[in-house]
Amino acid sequence: MFVPVSSTSHLVFTQTWLERRGLLGLAPDSPDLLLFDLIVHLGTVVSIVIVMRRPLRELLVEATGELRSAAETKPAVHFVGLGLLSVLVTGVLGLIFRSTLLTVFGSVQLVATALIITGGLLWWTDSMKTGTTLGSLRFGWRDRDQITVWIAVAVGVGQAVALAPGISRSGITIFIGLLVGMRRVIAARYSFFVAIPTIIAASGVEVLAMLRQPETYTIGVAPLAVGFLVAAAVGTVALIAVLKLLEAARFRVFSVYVWALAVTVIVTGPAVM
Repeated sequence: MFVPVSSTSHLVFTQTWLERRGLLGLAPDSPDLLLFDLIVHLGTVVSIVIVMRRPLRELLVEATGELRSAAETKPAVHFVGLGLLSVLVTGVLGLIFRSTLLTVFGSVQLVATALIITGGLLWWTDSMKTGTTLGSLRFGWRDRDQITVWIAVAVGVGQAVALAPGISRSGITIFIGLLVGMRRVIAARYSFFVAIPTIIAASGVEVLAMLRQPETYTIGVAPLAVGFLVAAAVGTVALIAVLKLLEAARFRVFSVYVWALAVTVIVTGPAVM
C-alpha cells in the first residue's frame, strides 16, 4: 500500500499464480479473497496512524482549536476539508467505475500494463526537486495552506485511478502533489492523510456490497487476523522507508522494479502465471 509498487497488483499476480497451479482453489476475484484483500487494507490504516501519529495529532488539535475560535481563517480545518473532498471525489468515481475496475483484477496483462505507467510516474517524481522548474511548473514551493480545491480534486481523481491494480495509490497521489508544487513532506502527508478515510470508506462500500449479495465464505478468522497484523507491521516499516526515499528523491529504484516485473509478466506471463 505504501511502497509505490501497487500492492494490489502483487496480490493479483500471487493469487493468479497459485490458482493456476491448483494451490489456491479460489479465483482472484472470489468473495473469500476479496474479503482477505479488504482486511489487509484495513491493516494498513493502523500503520499510517502509527507512523504519522505526531502530525495527525497536531492537525487534529489545531483543527479542534480553530473550530472553537472565532478567527476568520482556519487553515487546519481547511486542510481537513480538502482531504475529505479528495475522498469524496474518489468515492464518487469509484462507485461509477467499480464494475469496470473489478474486471481488471482478472487480467494480469492489464495489471502489468498499469505497472509500466506507475514506473513512469515514479521516475518523473525524482526529477521534481525543490527549486527546479519545468516550463511553467515550479516544484517544492507550495505549503499546506496553499493547497487549493482543484488540487484536492486532482488528488481524488488520482486515487480513483489507483483503484485499478497496477496503479500505485501512494505513487500517483504523491506525483500529483509534487507536480502542482507541494513540498515533498506536504505531498507525502496529504497522500497518507487522505488514505485513512479513503481506505475506511472503500472498505465500507465493499462491506455493503457483500451484505447485499450474501456469499458463503470459507476463509477462517485466523488467516484474516494474520493478514491484518502482517499488513499493519509491514506497512509501518514500509511507510517509514518510503518517506525517507521520497525526501532523498530516490523513487526511481521502484521504477526499475515495477518495470522489470511488468515486462516479465507481459513477456512470459502465459508460462509463468
